[in-house]
Amino acid sequence: MNAKDCLLQRRSCRRFLDKPIDRNTVRRIIDLARFAPSWKNTQIVRYTVIDTPEVKNDIAENCVRGYTFNTKTIQRAAALAVITYETGHSGRDTNGDLQSADAEKWEMFDAGIAAQTFCLAAREYDVGTCIIGVIDEEGIAQKLQLPANQKVACLVAMGYPEIWKDGPARLASEDLLNFM
Repeated sequence: MNAKDCLLQRRSCRRFLDKPIDRNTVRRIIDLARFAPSWKNTQIVRYTVIDTPEVKNDIAENCVRGYTFNTKTIQRAAALAVITYETGHSGRDTNGDLQSADAEKWEMFDAGIAAQTFCLAAREYDVGTCIIGVIDEEGIAQKLQLPANQKVACLVAMGYPEIWKDGPARLASEDLLNFM
């Protein structure tokens, strides 16, 4: 699949087949996703993939802040990727000092780039994804026993889609672009 086709075909999937994702497929997805750019190549993003139904359902039932639509999506998914990032690197110099007033934003920016790269990599292997952001980050971090310097950015429900749907209509390029 070329980049254009991948971008045009990648859509959020919320209904999945009852079919597990082989861990070697997950490894191949991560092997591509690891090339996501990051601030000064800090590579702060980490991936925890949960394919144990009990753990996945615990997060679905207790860590989506009452947003039941996300609960259902996670429960239907074959696996759940928890995208985390190490704090204290992006936007900072070698001493750990922030390099600008808004440098703290780079951690989440890097995590967002990595999440989208992960979803595009998954599409390469016919795995559908849905990024989920209405979550209890601290509750998930506790359940996963993350170190104190690692924060949860988002979840990505993943599985083989029941059907690949066309995405919603998009604004025309001329509605999005300005030249000056």
